[in-house]
Amino acid sequence: MRTTDYTIRPATSADLDAARAVMLDTVYRDFGTGYVPRWHRDVIDLEGAYLRSERHTLIVAVDGDGDVVGTGALDSRGPAHPPNPVHLAERYPSGVTAQLRRVYVRPEHRRRGLARRLVDELLAFAAADGGYRAVYLHTDPAVTGAEPFWRSLAKVVHDEREDAGGGQGIVHFEVPMAGRRGVR
Repeated sequence: MRTTDYTIRPATSADLDAARAVMLDTVYRDFGTGYVPRWHRDVIDLEGAYLRSERHTLIVAVDGDGDVVGTGALDSRGPAHPPNPVHLAERYPSGVTAQLRRVYVRPEHRRRGLARRLVDELLAFAAADGGYRAVYLHTDPAVTGAEPFWRSLAKVVHDEREDAGGGQGIVHFEVPMAGRRGVR
């Protein structure tokens, strides 16, 4: 049964298997990469990555049937160099950068505002923390809908497709902190 009633809330330990399934289904289906340990290690240990630290969080979208249909995560790790450009690692250092990760919604639940609601909750979490100076994320523009979605919420700070050789082809964004939406 498909429902339009959704709850967005912090994940609990009981949600982790279902959240992991949403994430793994996304990396296999939408990214076409499958599980790559150096990129997706957090997906295997969601509790360690997001629930054990007060500065990290995992948010889930739950439908009216109680199924986890979307995820969003935030941690305090800035983009690492390598593989990311050194100027991004310097601009967004770990500890003071909230990095948005794993904002995924199952295909049959997309186009209902869930990703925006997940991001709003993550931004509110970052603002409430008080120690973050910036919110950063990166996306693969080859994933259908990802780049236009992030461009609607954030400012591009580096597009690797414009680099000599194309880099990794990733687009890097800064998202305004909660309460500063629309600031560019």
